Amino acid sequence: MASLRLHPDRLEIELSAYDKALSLRRSNVVVPRSSIRSATITDDPWIWVRGIRAPGTAIPLTLAIGQWKFHGGMDFLVIKGTKPSVVIDLEDAEYSRLIITTRRSAELIAALDLH
Repeated sequence: MASLRLHPDRLEIELSAYDKALSLRRSNVVVPRSSIRSATITDDPWIWVRGIRAPGTAIPLTLAIGQWKFHGGMDFLVIKGTKPSVVIDLEDAEYSRLIITTRRSAELIAALDLH
């Protein structure tokens, strides 16, 4: 599972070697905190997936890791099973949305303090 690291100026999605291989990405995903517009916890991350995989790995309702392109941009996903996930909407960043399966989604949203 990907690790989320929240720094004063950025959010870093630390990908394991396994996640990097499946996402066809060599580096971690780094997003400036100023680009984060909203964050939501979801019990069903699959309803938030939009577009087509390009590049990445997908097994429907089991695994989705990588980039998903849609008519308005790109999302980055690290979804594993039907576990609770966090959906982060971004503005002026490489991705429009991040969907990440994590056990600490409530802690992340509290730390982001998006009020």
